[in-house]
Amino acid sequence: MSGEARREKMVDILRNAKKPVSGKALAEKLEVSRQVIVQDIALLRAQKQEIISTCRGYLMKKDAPCRRIFKVHHTDEQMEEELNLYVDFGARVEDEFVYHKVYDVIRVEMGLHSRRDVKEYIEKLKSGISKSLKDVTSGYHYHTVTAESEEVLDQIQEELQKRGFLAELRDYEPIDFWKEDSEKEESK
Repeated sequence: MSGEARREKMVDILRNAKKPVSGKALAEKLEVSRQVIVQDIALLRAQKQEIISTCRGYLMKKDAPCRRIFKVHHTDEQMEEELNLYVDFGARVEDEFVYHKVYDVIRVEMGLHSRRDVKEYIEKLKSGISKSLKDVTSGYHYHTVTAESEEVLDQIQEELQKRGFLAELRDYEPIDFWKEDSEKEESK
């Protein structure tokens, strides 16, 4: 099989995958070494193919991601673990926001989609430049997370629950406010 044909097959595999595909699995399917896979990924990215690397393998970025808001609670020491959980599933942490009883909604863009992004974010917080929004609400906060499928978001939710990060919504928390704002943005 030529290199071009192999890369076309690789794109097809990644487009149809429901979860990340490891370099090893790609190498076995395409009967080449993992090094060839790494080189092919680089070539495909140079051709503007949007391939995402996660610790579980490669994903092809899809056009219309699924979106979910998670309310979470954790310590500063657990923050990196929580953020890595999302990106390890190939998801993107779009933002962090809090519902403050006095100031209403306070939101910041994050755009984290790799462990490298998470590490840089954590390093900035540790340097004392700023603090996380969660600090204004005793650790409770929300993340808008996008992923390629509802199944991935379900897996993330299950893992957040297992690790004790998922927090229960209270009656006074108008989570619908964010849905309405998102719909307004999308209609523009």
